[in-house]
Amino acid sequence: MVYRVYSGPPGSDYLRPMDKERMLFKEFGMLDEAINWARHVNDSGRVTLLIEGDDGTHITASQINVTLRHPERESGKKSDLH
Repeated sequence: MVYRVYSGPPGSDYLRPMDKERMLFKEFGMLDEAINWARHVNDSGRVTLLIEGDDGTHITASQINVTLRHPERESGKKSDLH
């Protein structure tokens, strides 16, 4: 499985399909690795625009932001709520 992480400059908020083929991306074998890279990208002042996987995964910039703000991700621990 391959996951591609597309990023852009600060202020970017989405990736148009026609621009995707011209954008640089970084590939990962696991979704967790792709999300960790997205966190690094966003923490460095850039914006993660899309995570896309060969399995049909399609995570947009707004969904990535929600995922990165989730309490389990921030603490690195699982929630006591099941």
